[in-house]
Parts: sequence; C-alpha cells; structure tokens
Amino acid sequence: MRCQRPQGRCLCALARPIAHRTEVLVLQHPQEQRQPKNSVTLLRLSLVHCDVVVGEQFDPGALQALLYRPGRDTRLLYPDVPAAPAPEAPEIMAGAPLRLVVLDATWRKSLRMLLEHPALAALPRLQLDAPAPTRYRAIRAARRADQVSTLEATVQALAMLEGSSFDGAPLLDAFSCFVADIAARQRP
Repeated sequence: MRCQRPQGRCLCALARPIAHRTEVLVLQHPQEQRQPKNSVTLLRLSLVHCDVVVGEQFDPGALQALLYRPGRDTRLLYPDVPAAPAPEAPEIMAGAPLRLVVLDATWRKSLRMLLEHPALAALPRLQLDAPAPTRYRAIRAARRADQVSTLEATVQALAMLEGSSFDGAPLLDAFSCFVADIAARQRP
C-alpha cells in the first residue's frame, strides 16, 4: 500500500493522480503525521508533484535547499499575521514555474515553525482570499470559519495559481469520502 495505513483505513483507492504545474512542498509537523485524520497522505498520493518532509526543526542549509528550486518562484501558503507579517512579494508572472510551500500543523505550531525559521518567514506569501467552507468540520473542530484542512487549502491555492487548467474537484471528492469514512467510524 502506498499510503502505509492499515488495510481497513487504506486511502490508495481514493487517490487519483491529478496533473498540475506547481510543485508542492509540504513541511509536516511530526505530530500531524501520526494523526489518522491527516489529509496530507491523500494529498501526496493524488498530486503528481508533491513532496512531504516531516520535521519541526530544520537545519538552515537543508531548509534552504528544500525551499528553492532553480528556475522556480517559491511562495509560502500562509496568511499575513501580526506575529509574522508577510514580506513584500513580487507579483507572480503568468505561466512562471512555481513551488508552493505548505505548512501542515496546527495554527499555533505552524506559526512557531514560521517564527523559528527565518528562511520560511522571508518567503513571499500566497494567502487564500475567501476559503471555501471546510469539509473537515465533521471530524475536526476549527475555531474560525476560514480554517480549512491542509488538503483543501492546497487545492484552493493551486486553483488560484493555475486557473482553469487545474481541476481539484476529484481530489476534493476523494477528501469528502475520506472525511465521511472517518466520521462513520467515530459514531457510536
């Protein structure tokens, strides 16, 4: 099994390869990796150009190598927050090769990762203007309406970056099945 989950919770049948131009790098907090509700496994299995690196503390040189690829403009998918204001970002050139960096952690832990790694904090940001309502609410609580799963945020970001050439609907449908399965297991 590519998902490395127990047979009864295997995600491989839900994953369908989805073409996209933007490289996706997910920096996943170690505690998220162990969560059965984690959406990144399905994301990794579905996106053709998606790498997941697990860690909380990164060596500055190693992080620099992860963040930047020759010929690619790198953006961090993260809102502009008072504790870590977004740097000025040059406009994204239409059709330019991109690398999207996504932090997979709770809000508190993702902010800590951002603050502890100057290379992350210095990245130009991409923020979701008005995220679609989350499908995750059935299995994971969110404090605010704009909080969505890592998978949902990444799909919305790719749609913003790639426009109509990116079709994230199959991945969101697979995610809905994933959420429904977990919700059914949680019911008494």
